[in-house]
Amino acid sequence: QVQLVESGGGLVQAGDSLRLSCAASGRTFSDYTMGWFRQAPGKEREFVAAIKWRSSITYYADSVKGRFTISRDNAKNMVNLQMNSLKLEDTAVYYCAARFRGTFGFLDLNKYDYWGQGTQVTVSS
Repeated sequence: QVQLVESGGGLVQAGDSLRLSCAASGRTFSDYTMGWFRQAPGKEREFVAAIKWRSSITYYADSVKGRFTISRDNAKNMVNLQMNSLKLEDTAVYYCAARFRGTFGFLDLNKYDYWGQGTQVTVSS
């Protein structure tokens, strides 16, 4: 069982930066692929970024590529999402997710087994 707790959300202006963090429980954090997803009002939950287990290989949605950076600290059981140049359309609840290892489908939310409670990110003009 893995428990995930997100933090770092808030209200920012367009163009600002924000850093989300996700603290994970468990002793084998490095064996989990970690992902960030988001859900805007009235929209389906969508993939944002992921970082592969025991690796620094990362994946990004086209909409955030070049602006967001996902990273992990296995010693602290943490995964972070650095969000720069935020846009109005980045407004959403952001969720941290985990799946044990995996070899494909890193962008597919249905492949993730554990989810955090979400943190709100609001970008204003």
